[in-house]
Amino acid sequence: MPSFTAPTADVRFALRQVVEPGSLDEDIAEAVIEGAGQIAADQWAPLRAAGDREGARWTPEGVKATPGFADAYRGFVAGGWGTIGIDERFGGQGLPFALQIAVYDLLGSANTALLLCPILNNGAVEAIAHHGSDAQKALWLPRLVSGEWTGTMNLTEPQAGSDVGALKTRATPRGDGSWSIKGTKIFISYGDHDMAENIVHLVLARTPGAPEGTKGISLFLVPKYRLDSDGRPGAFNDVRVVSLEHKLGLHASPTCVMSYGEDDDCIGEMIGPEHGGMRAMFTMMNNARLLVGLQGVHVSEAATQAAVDYARTRIQSPLAGSADRSSVPIIEHPDVRRMLLRMRAQTEAARALVYYTAGQTDRAQAGDPAAASRVALLTPLAKAHATDIGCEVTSLAIQVHGGMGFIEETGVAQLYRDCRVFPIYEGTNGIQAADLVTRKLDLDGGAAFAALLADMEADAQHGALRALIAQCRDVGARLGGAGVLDRLAASSPFLTMLSTAVCGWLLERQAGAASDEGNAFATRRRAATAFYLDQVVPHASGLAGAVSAPAAALYDLPSTDFA
Repeated sequence: MPSFTAPTADVRFALRQVVEPGSLDEDIAEAVIEGAGQIAADQWAPLRAAGDREGARWTPEGVKATPGFADAYRGFVAGGWGTIGIDERFGGQGLPFALQIAVYDLLGSANTALLLCPILNNGAVEAIAHHGSDAQKALWLPRLVSGEWTGTMNLTEPQAGSDVGALKTRATPRGDGSWSIKGTKIFISYGDHDMAENIVHLVLARTPGAPEGTKGISLFLVPKYRLDSDGRPGAFNDVRVVSLEHKLGLHASPTCVMSYGEDDDCIGEMIGPEHGGMRAMFTMMNNARLLVGLQGVHVSEAATQAAVDYARTRIQSPLAGSADRSSVPIIEHPDVRRMLLRMRAQTEAARALVYYTAGQTDRAQAGDPAAASRVALLTPLAKAHATDIGCEVTSLAIQVHGGMGFIEETGVAQLYRDCRVFPIYEGTNGIQAADLVTRKLDLDGGAAFAALLADMEADAQHGALRALIAQCRDVGARLGGAGVLDRLAASSPFLTMLSTAVCGWLLERQAGAASDEGNAFATRRRAATAFYLDQVVPHASGLAGAVSAPAAALYDLPSTDFA
């Protein structure tokens, strides 16, 4: 298995250069980064392979986590690592969300399956904090914030995936303000485990007489165990795990089929107003989407480290054109170097995009409306583009390893399998692209998109980057006047174009500052940025032709002829 080194230098640099300068206390940030990096390398990374081999297990008594996971998670809770970016009113430390992102970056690069549990918990905290009553916040948030209890989100049903409005789970009033919950949910990550003493499920359900579709959906808080008079977990709440999904990857993360109310004894309480479930759930999902984008950074970092480590030690073939016919490490061969540099460039691009969005989130929470609009615009980019990068980089890691990459014992196959779900969940990347072209381009009457382009145009120096930004402006204007089918058909290529432009802008902004971090670091950063601007950016420019009139081509072929 490849060794893991916590990427503290890259995390520190991204925080300092991409997040607004001066918004972080550097002494606090340094201590947090070093501490999280040590835990990542010493405690979390050694569990990654075991989580893949053994995985979480279903038993009649509930789901058992991979050996070692419970202890690692409880250490995470004891250290307060999940409370960093949470408001002090709810038991958090009140530090910037961007610093929480940095901690999660370090831990997730070591073990993304384990980090998925606190990531989901963050979303539950956000939903309750924004939409719960004062009594609900007081009762549930302290232990969710601490991580003593964990939270989940329950949307998907067998017949209702992306079409959430088709769900059938029912909530019936009990006459005392509580509700009886009955239904089945699928694909519930960490729906059950033995790492915490209670699990708080946020469940979408339909109340009697509710309108059809998403307008008739409400959100309910449904704990695994009801609380006793002291506020501690007590009676079982008729919440069961029917089975665990058998998945391509992320074996250590239990993905559960959940049954609510098999014995008609499942009790929940409504969060927010009746029929206000989608609004509350989107609070949770928007938080989760940025954190899913960060997962793309996690696997890219781990895959790049593994590929570089292997390329330095694998001896094969003489260097082309050399008089010395001795075999050399494959890192000396041009195509391997190209792949490694692309992996590093794409990893840093994804990290810059996610960190920048996190920094804008902090500004938005401080009351900056322009930052709030920018976060809304960037969130689909961060989620979709960073997870696409994760798939590309892990695939390249296998390629660098050659045949050994296809063998499980090298560890890179796990990364490839683990990350393939990231472009799917929390809204597929196609849904993110649709959101971009149908909603976010028109945000604030188009002012949010125009302001982002103006900021990029003011800074950009590289010719290819300036050309791509201009293309994004032209394509955005064209899509603004296009019909809905043309917009949607062009949405994914356009998201890639715009995301690449934003990443190139952020990397170019950082380029001059890298020299302050030391010679080796500066050399690597300059090389990665140059590669990105010279090779990745022009490739994205080539997508402009794909968004000119795509719907006609797509719909010329009858659906019956696709096979």
